[in-house]
Amino acid sequence: MSEWVCGCCGRWRVSVELIRGRHRYRLVHRYPRAHGGGKNVLGEVGSVAELAELLRTRTPLELADLREAA
Repeated sequence: MSEWVCGCCGRWRVSVELIRGRHRYRLVHRYPRAHGGGKNVLGEVGSVAELAELLRTRTPLELADLREAA
């Protein structure tokens, strides 16, 4: 499983998983520890085009704002 994270704050993450031969992209928002930590799954899609639409509607990010997590 690989993961992509936003370059601005690191709280927006997209994980990429291969399930039954298909890629699934899961968008997650992580809360800072000062606010109790945790995460909120905002959506899961099956294509990059759907991921771009999900990012556009649910976050202030675009695909170009994501970087591979270390």
